[in-house]
Amino acid sequence: MDLKISRPVKVYFSSEKDLFQSIKNIFGFYPENIFLYKLAFRHKSVSQGTFNGIKISNERLEYLGDAILGAIVADFLFKKFPFKDEGFLTEMRSKIVSRSQLNKLSYKLGIDQLIYFSKDIKNHSRSMNGDAFEAFIGAIYIDKGYNFTKKMIIQKIINYHINIDDLENTELNYKSKLIEWSQKEKKSVEFVVKNEIGEGFHKKHVIEVFINNVSAAVGMDFSIKKAEQNAAERAFLKLDGDLNM
Repeated sequence: MDLKISRPVKVYFSSEKDLFQSIKNIFGFYPENIFLYKLAFRHKSVSQGTFNGIKISNERLEYLGDAILGAIVADFLFKKFPFKDEGFLTEMRSKIVSRSQLNKLSYKLGIDQLIYFSKDIKNHSRSMNGDAFEAFIGAIYIDKGYNFTKKMIIQKIINYHINIDDLENTELNYKSKLIEWSQKEKKSVEFVVKNEIGEGFHKKHVIEVFINNVSAAVGMDFSIKKAEQNAAERAFLKLDGDLNM
């Protein structure tokens, strides 16, 4: 007789049972493929070798999670604000998926406790927690599909942890803050268009910001202005306390 083993029993006998249970405690579900989530929490500082020249870390899942999260948030805002224009929707999406916002969510949800990284880089990678959050979203998407991921993000994250009204009244301009800091510190800041991904309405601009001719961060969005803001925000966080936020 073919006996079907229940999920909790499988979890109990798994070598990754602690990670299984942590994800269940945070988001209320058991993963199907636990190794996707294990990879999502592996920072590049502890990447395990390479596969076809690509480091085995959470960077690819972060890229995917960024796209999925952006699409779900865009859809949510489009339906929540039926009479708002494109500029408002774009600004609100940027606020919700900003690196600082994702870092805060990572701390609130306890995701920061699951990240595997080299202790030497902790104080020099303030975006690490937000990156892992996006990688986690990418893992859920592959493991559970788009509809499950969308429901989880709206019900477990947006509805419980994001105050839309407060964000609507919050102004974020990291580019101005970065330029202001650079002028004070007598450093040069330059934003360079490095690439364009996709076509038409799906085209994203890739912007790299340089401080004193040294690459500081890369940002990506559907508009050059927002991509610059994303790059500036990442650079802002990497300065590790040198700026007053």
